[in-house]
Amino acid sequence: MTTTADSVGRADPRADTPVVAAAAGPIRRISVIVPMRNEARHIDQFVEDLASQDFTGAVQVLVADGGSTDGSGERLVQAAADAGVTVTLIAGLQRWVSHGLNACIRRANGDLIVRMDCHSRYPPDYLRRCAVAAEETGAENVGGAVVAEGVTATERAVACAMDSAFGGIGWTRHGDAATRVEADTVTFGAFRRRAFERAGLFDESLARNQDDEFNLRLRRAGGRIVLDPAINVRYRPRGSFRGVFRQYFEYGRWKIPVMLKHRRATSIRSLAPPAFVVSVLVLGAAAPWFAAARWLLAAELLLYVVAAVAFGVAAVHRRREPWRMLPRVLGVFVTFHVAFGIGVVVGTASAAVGRLPAVAEGAA
Repeated sequence: MTTTADSVGRADPRADTPVVAAAAGPIRRISVIVPMRNEARHIDQFVEDLASQDFTGAVQVLVADGGSTDGSGERLVQAAADAGVTVTLIAGLQRWVSHGLNACIRRANGDLIVRMDCHSRYPPDYLRRCAVAAEETGAENVGGAVVAEGVTATERAVACAMDSAFGGIGWTRHGDAATRVEADTVTFGAFRRRAFERAGLFDESLARNQDDEFNLRLRRAGGRIVLDPAINVRYRPRGSFRGVFRQYFEYGRWKIPVMLKHRRATSIRSLAPPAFVVSVLVLGAAAPWFAAARWLLAAELLLYVVAAVAFGVAAVHRRREPWRMLPRVLGVFVTFHVAFGIGVVVGTASAAVGRLPAVAEGAA
């Protein structure tokens, strides 16, 4: 690899349509931007992936450390030196992802600015495919499909759940696309410089959902977002139910500031978990006194169980996991939906009293 120094809002009306190529300049230089906090155990594999990239142009790597306490910065410098990769480490930042991204963007000098993450794995053709997609489509932002891959039993169960339309925020309706399609958002993203000229930088008041919020602004400013299924990111999910709950709770409660900022509701799919949680609580509270509430609660829970089992069976079969994994996948579904739903409720309550959601440890 050549190196040098230094789902928000209503559906995009263009989504699900074939991509029409537009004139675009060549990508000769890529700036990789990486927000990092306490990723020491993933640093070696991330640097290995950077070193293996087959993009033939120049690559600038900028890593923003949001106050790591596990030696991530030191480990990154050493691993990069061992691999012959030149990395610029930007330290002394706040721990939110948006702060780190913006710090990197301000120093980036590439024709294409590619966001990457230490927690994910990237094939050798990742940067090259991003550059080709950006050149051939002329889109302001291009991205690919996220392939969840776990090692432990819980990680594999989370990967199954994410790989399902019932799995919530990790799933995209474009995940099975065979060709490039216009999308409303993509994971991470590879941005033309004009994307930030049109839409500004990432919102530093958001601890979560900053990607979806930026992509919403970009589309409203006339920018195009394209998902290319040939681009793949391998993502290792959280390895505990507690970690998954905290992650999806944060996603849910930080939806509310985005909704308030843009004065529009999130997608119907994003509203389903809080509607489920609230309805179960209301019906459960009324059930001791009203027979209708008991019947409605039973019907709702039965419908949920049937849907969860059906989607769980499909996901386990598709990923060729053993059937003993199914109960764990069902538990992940419940964790996704309950955590996200409660998060939305808590975020709404915080907004009602004029406060942003508090930042939980590990929110970055």
